[in-house]
This record gives sequence, structure tokens and C-alpha cells, in this order.
Amino acid sequence: MGAPVTLTPAAASLIRSLRGQHGPLMFHQSGGCCDGSAPMCYPAGEFRTGGSDVLLASLAVDGVPEPVEFWMSKAQWDLWQHTRLTVDVVPGRGSGFSLEAPEGVRFLIRSQLAR
Repeated sequence: MGAPVTLTPAAASLIRSLRGQHGPLMFHQSGGCCDGSAPMCYPAGEFRTGGSDVLLASLAVDGVPEPVEFWMSKAQWDLWQHTRLTVDVVPGRGSGFSLEAPEGVRFLIRSQLAR
């Protein structure tokens, strides 16, 4: 089995840009409706994680000195644990809470069943 979370080149590029503007980053995906179903990008430590969250990956991104942690709510991971997730970027405005919102793009998850 491969890594549970990977990045597209477009996502890695946006992460490099956001890292330059905001410092170290993290992702959290809650699995809620609407914007909650999209991965949210925050300054590292800005979103408080706890026992109801699972650290899925510490993503290495070329040009970013530290790993970018990807967290998911445990309840959501229980449903998605048989998938491989890819963080991608598409045009459009996502949540105002995610760092990419002012850039006119939004992160999204593409999923594929693990084999």
C-alpha cells in the first residue's frame, strides 16, 4: 500500500507559495458538509487537533523546509481508510478559513480505492 495522502504538482506549488506568506502549514479535513468536506490549510498549530483526529501524513514538499501535516477527523478516516487521497487545486473560492481562499483557488481531495 502506498502513502495515504499525496500531492499533485499544482498543490505542491500552492503550498510553497502559502508557506512563503504564512510560515509552516498544516491541513485538516473534518468530513463535514460543504466546506468541511474540503481539506483546510492553516498555519501549523492554528487548528487544534486532539483525540478525535488522526495524523495521516507528514508531507514532504520540495522547497518547504518542514513537513506539512495532514490531519483528518477519526470519524471521517474510519469511512475513508480504504482510499488513497490526493490533494489537488482547482479554480474557485473555497472556505474563508483556508489560507488559499484569497488566491482564487481551492484545495480539494481526489480519492481512489486502495488496492
